[in-house]
Amino acid sequence: MSNHAPVTDWVHDFDHTDPRWTENPFPIWDELRAESPVVHTERFLGCYLPTTFEAVKQISYDTEHFSSRRVVVRTVRPEPPYPSPPITSDPPEHKPAKQLLLPSFTPDAVKKLEPRVRAICNELIDEFIAEGGCDAAARYSKHIPVRAIAHMLGIPEQDSELFIKWIHEILELGIKDDSVLMRAVQEMSGYFAKQIELRKQHPTDDLISTLMNARDKNGQPLSDPHVLGSLRLLLIAGIDTTWSAIGASLWHLAKTPEDRSRLIAEPALMPTAIEEFLRAYSPVTMAREVIKETAIGGCPVKPGNMVLLSFPAANRDPKVFPDADKVVIDRQQNPHAAFGLGIHRCVGSNLARMEMTVAIEEWLKRIPDFRLDPAGKVAWSEGTVRGPRQLPILFGTAG
Repeated sequence: MSNHAPVTDWVHDFDHTDPRWTENPFPIWDELRAESPVVHTERFLGCYLPTTFEAVKQISYDTEHFSSRRVVVRTVRPEPPYPSPPITSDPPEHKPAKQLLLPSFTPDAVKKLEPRVRAICNELIDEFIAEGGCDAAARYSKHIPVRAIAHMLGIPEQDSELFIKWIHEILELGIKDDSVLMRAVQEMSGYFAKQIELRKQHPTDDLISTLMNARDKNGQPLSDPHVLGSLRLLLIAGIDTTWSAIGASLWHLAKTPEDRSRLIAEPALMPTAIEEFLRAYSPVTMAREVIKETAIGGCPVKPGNMVLLSFPAANRDPKVFPDADKVVIDRQQNPHAAFGLGIHRCVGSNLARMEMTVAIEEWLKRIPDFRLDPAGKVAWSEGTVRGPRQLPILFGTAG
């Protein structure tokens, strides 16, 4: 998809949509980190990239100099027309918007969803287990979070292909094509506006009704635009991120039989392994807009530029994580930033962990032996969220 000139000097001219970054960003991050804690490109109308854990952390906690009103680095920068609170909110609006969502994502709330997620995983596996192999991204990992969030929102699980289309248009194609982005956002908003109208006539017991019944700090109902923005956020943030994390975990296990065997033999290791997959293959890179001049790691940053806030690069910083480039499924100290840092730390982290755990557990129960299909090609997504979009897998061991 990249229609930018190829990068010839990563340190002074990086491009996170370059095919080499999409395919394998890890050596690029190592090169940039060795040069400076913050690098800059003139692409995307001016953009910084913090390369170390400390620099990413400093920016994440600094809401005075960095705004969250734009959370994707793109080739154009119009005024943000569609806020998605709380992710696009700055203080003081951020805290009350986030608090409205928290009760639906507590460990107890997520636990109630677990049986449905296990059922979804097995329904999906039933469809391809007899075939001897499958594209695990297209037929498994992407459907689990889509159907789970649809279940939470009380919208038809069979609409999932529509949700997947919008996410692809917003998070990938929309980086370089504003018209595609706007059309997808408008279609999504129209879809949810109908759901809100339905519930005004017939209230339900789901997350859409929960938001409609919520009250702001003044005791007033949320406006329809606020509810719409939060619903767009939940759909976008709750799907692409987790399907990418599930897919990357399966990719790792397909090519690392010793880790696969160990997880089957030692199921108690699963929570530690999930944390390590989150660290090593963190799917989410966010953005901030510089609104006041400051310095990060001794590097001046200027207003009017964007920041590519790479939690994945922070999680590969060897100063924080020994053997940062190795996947260690029993890693004990793992203060990773896969769910972000600061006020915008992910509301849905409990849900994502549960979905990842259940997806890997159910797959290993039913398909304990599997490997990458040497005749196929693994393809990774481009842009804000990184994960396998094609993951051809064969069942059984090579013989």
